[in-house]
Amino acid sequence: MYINKVFLYGNLTRDPELKSLPSGMSVTEFGLATNSVWKDKEGNKKESAEFHNIVIFGRQAETASQYLKKGRPVFIEGRIRTRSWDGQDGNKKYRTEIVVDRFQFGPGGGRDSVPSEGKSEQDQSGKASSSNEEEIQYPDEEVNPDDIPF
Repeated sequence: MYINKVFLYGNLTRDPELKSLPSGMSVTEFGLATNSVWKDKEGNKKESAEFHNIVIFGRQAETASQYLKKGRPVFIEGRIRTRSWDGQDGNKKYRTEIVVDRFQFGPGGGRDSVPSEGKSEQDQSGKASSSNEEEIQYPDEEVNPDDIPF
């Protein structure tokens, strides 16, 4: 058995572009940048970036195009695919892309609002809360571990 599995965490290099296939299925494409940081033999900090072509199909494509924007972080899980076609100049063209199976928004990546700048506000009770985050609602009653079905 062979494995073709990719995990990437990076920032979008351009806004997602939503299209429809002739079959009616939605497809979204965008670029993703990932970086590496290391020290060379002299101890100098070095950094390099890799750029990836990302493709998402179906309902996830619609969600990604709605909420993801250039510069936002995203976690991608998918597989590598290389397509080829004949260009208008007669030469064979190739494109390697990541076909997404699943994705998760990075910090601040799933909101329609302005990106969070790390500022928090004090509410009436004195608790700090971010204006862009929903407050977690915890149950009032105690949970008995014997009641958990697994």
